Amino acid sequence: MKKMVIGALKSAGISERDIEKFIEKPKNPERGDFALPCFFLVKKLKKTPKQAALEISLKIKDKRNFEKIEAVGPYLNFFINRSEFAKYVLNKISKEKENYGATKKSLGDIILEFSQPNTHKAFHVGHIRGTSLGESLARIFEFNKDKVIRANYSGDTGMHIAKWIWCYINYHSKEAIINEESWFAKIYVDAMSRLEKNPLLQEEVDEINKKLDSKKDKKLNELWRKTRNISVKSWRKIYDELGVKFDVHYFESEVEQESKLIVNNLVKRKIAEVSDGATIMNLKERGLGVWVLLRKDGTVLYSAKDIALAERKFKNYKVKRSLVITDSAQDLHFKQLIKTLELMNFDNYQNYKHLSYGAIRFPWGKMSSRTGENILYSEFKESVIKQSSSEIKKRFKLSKEEIYERALKISISAIKYWMLKQDTNKTIIFNPKEAISFEGNTGPYLLYSYARAASILKRADQKKPTKLVIKKINEKEKRLISELENFPEIVEDAYFSLSPNLIANYAYELSKTFNEFYHDNKVVGSDEENLRLKLVWSFMQVLKISLYLLGIETIEKM
Repeated sequence: MKKMVIGALKSAGISERDIEKFIEKPKNPERGDFALPCFFLVKKLKKTPKQAALEISLKIKDKRNFEKIEAVGPYLNFFINRSEFAKYVLNKISKEKENYGATKKSLGDIILEFSQPNTHKAFHVGHIRGTSLGESLARIFEFNKDKVIRANYSGDTGMHIAKWIWCYINYHSKEAIINEESWFAKIYVDAMSRLEKNPLLQEEVDEINKKLDSKKDKKLNELWRKTRNISVKSWRKIYDELGVKFDVHYFESEVEQESKLIVNNLVKRKIAEVSDGATIMNLKERGLGVWVLLRKDGTVLYSAKDIALAERKFKNYKVKRSLVITDSAQDLHFKQLIKTLELMNFDNYQNYKHLSYGAIRFPWGKMSSRTGENILYSEFKESVIKQSSSEIKKRFKLSKEEIYERALKISISAIKYWMLKQDTNKTIIFNPKEAISFEGNTGPYLLYSYARAASILKRADQKKPTKLVIKKINEKEKRLISELENFPEIVEDAYFSLSPNLIANYAYELSKTFNEFYHDNKVVGSDEENLRLKLVWSFMQVLKISLYLLGIETIEKM
């Protein structure tokens, strides 16, 4: 629709380069569908912005597609002809269907690393934010025709593994190994508790860590391999429920030897140095402190492993860029990594990016793997499902299996939407009761809006209205059409700014506008049934795309 505005401006002799970027969409619909601030025309027209707006409004010759064009102060406001506007938007959605909103712009193929649970630890609520963010971005990239390699990277070696195995051998070896995150978490918490009470026990842990690093103890290696594999299997159901998939899963153990060779080479090239027995990157002069690569005992840290992983990614996949998503606690680490890649003349260091997200807090405080104050994903999910099931039972008579299946989808929508509607860099205060609410800015509210639209079409006995017929368009209808027209711009902004929250909050505003429209307008059996059914169908289409890009599955009954 901007093209109509540009055409009108050209008819008045205004054809500035990149004029499209100056055209705005007023938040207040009373100020038009589009507006042109005239400040940038002051030099050319040698007039004040207010005078420029008035002069242009009088010169415009092509007003065919507008109800009116008016100058208000320094702004030139354009009111698109409602019928033409509706035809353009609704026919475009009908033609493009599930591709509506995709941009033709692209930053290139990408390998996207996210989630990163460590073996022998719990998959907790904190992991859901990074996992949901990564999957959503992957879908946004793919929607814009980028090829995406989804990568997971897990710590399966290092001190936390040594602590877990030490505790298992000494205090839990008579227990059967269980394929449950809660069992692994219990032993890790026990290890931390015992070490805190008796720090001298750390020497035993260090010895196990050395043996794991050398891989010479066959019995220890077999225990590590067995428990590692079971720990990884425990995640599969979680990823299925979250609607997440991965193309490649890297493990720290796979890059250990490479990383040692890289570190030795960095020392030879005098990029890294040995200090007090440890191998470090001294980045103090660059404001990034000291980055330790190898401990004094020669065991490798995850810093060195990340260098090897960066090289492996670009070697394995011919992509233009790499993006790693982690919590903000890793910000300094990735600045140190990228600076090291630059100093070692890594070809793709400029294309290696890091996106961080804020921590998750609960009303009662911070989570911690160390103390066991983490909320396990499985436990949290079941508590939310219990609340969802209660709401479903009030509305429908269903079997236990149907209630659970529907409650699971509603609960996942509640959890993921709460994570994604926030700015990525902000800390989230997660309130389970608010997140599961069927009212307000929540996932269940969006699913409810979609289900309401589906029920309207079902009553009309059609999934898609026939050829569009427009008699007149009221304000609520126009507002809904305007929201639908905004979608492609929202998707583009989310794509370039790596911000799924833009799509999440758009989906909420769209749903609110739809419910206001439906509240004030009879659909089935009205004189405007054709147009309104088309509006309902278009709303469903755009909301479904929005939710898909957030990794949320729609349902037609709540």
